Amino acid sequence: MRTPAAMIVGLVLCPCGLLLTLTGTLAPNWRQVSLLPDQPMDLILEQGIWDTCRERQSSHDRLCGQPDELGYFEQVPVRVAQGLMPSSLILTLLGLVVAALGVRCWQKEPRHLLAGVAGLVLLLSGLLSLIPASWYTHELWALPAPAGSTLVVGYSLVLSYLGSCLEILGGLALTLSFHRCCKERRAPRLPPSPVLETGSRSTTGACHNPWDVLADERDGQHWKSTLPCDSDL
Repeated sequence: MRTPAAMIVGLVLCPCGLLLTLTGTLAPNWRQVSLLPDQPMDLILEQGIWDTCRERQSSHDRLCGQPDELGYFEQVPVRVAQGLMPSSLILTLLGLVVAALGVRCWQKEPRHLLAGVAGLVLLLSGLLSLIPASWYTHELWALPAPAGSTLVVGYSLVLSYLGSCLEILGGLALTLSFHRCCKERRAPRLPPSPVLETGSRSTTGACHNPWDVLADERDGQHWKSTLPCDSDL
């Protein structure tokens, strides 16, 4: 049996979403702060959920581990992102393992119920990463920043958004396996067909070759069969 298209879509989108979400979680670029007062014009402050880096655009000198003087990491959206983003990554890995066992590309028949459960897990993981990304975007201009500076959305936040959406779409594709599972359970099960027998022999032995027919006629034991044989024509 061919692997259903919905399962293939889910197995393609979810790993891509995992890579994007992992990059967005680790890279310190959820927000860019530029035009800092009393600082060079080409200095940019990159803030993530774990670290803060500063970079000179002219020389590309980058220095991470900057002190948090304004209490950026103590804000609720950042703390929520620190908790939900790793949880989403763990759930995504778990969902991919369950999905691989359910789809079973190396076997003839996939396990639709297991694939559907994996879809629910992956859908939940996508929501867990989408919530902090959305909340952070909503509070991006309210988070502490130097006065007079310019705030811009960083690429890590965009990658987190894309990864979350891919995981949600892949999870929804895998949950379509529940439809196939319910369809199989509702299908009527036909009883096994009885084996027809004639005398002490089944119909599989009703037809004989010509030599057996002649031998039976000599012995007066001609078998009666409900099926015509080549020798009777």
